[in-house]
Amino acid sequence: MAQRQVAVVLPSIRSAHNTGSFFRTADAAGVSKIYLAGYTAPPPHPHVLKVSLGAEESVPWEYCADPIDLATKLCDEGYQSVGVELTDYSVDFRKANYSDKVALWFGNEIHGLSPELQQLMDMMVKIPMHGLKESLNVSVAGGVMIYHVTHY
Repeated sequence: MAQRQVAVVLPSIRSAHNTGSFFRTADAAGVSKIYLAGYTAPPPHPHVLKVSLGAEESVPWEYCADPIDLATKLCDEGYQSVGVELTDYSVDFRKANYSDKVALWFGNEIHGLSPELQQLMDMMVKIPMHGLKESLNVSVAGGVMIYHVTHY
């Protein structure tokens, strides 16, 4: 099986530390590109650089101000847009069918993916929770999803 092409999309991530963590994970897992959108801090923000430890130099990245425009662009490029979000219609990430080109969308730490962005997704997936908390830190969820989609 050919390696799946995986992009990561970070619209309006509040914490530059989380953004830096995504760069480190993307580098380790072989993500093809990171797209930053909205108010997500891009390199060379000092907190991004502190956590990424240089991965922002090895992982291609692009900034797009409007995540809605970015969703359209990625669709036009043949990406399957997958929102990682707990919704009534999200499917277990382990049971989802991923295409050969996947854009994984991770939402804001407080509000998640906006309803407008959710409507543009080809699929919504969730990571089942077994504890009292209903979510993982966004960069931790990123690690779970990125490794799953790039390696299975």
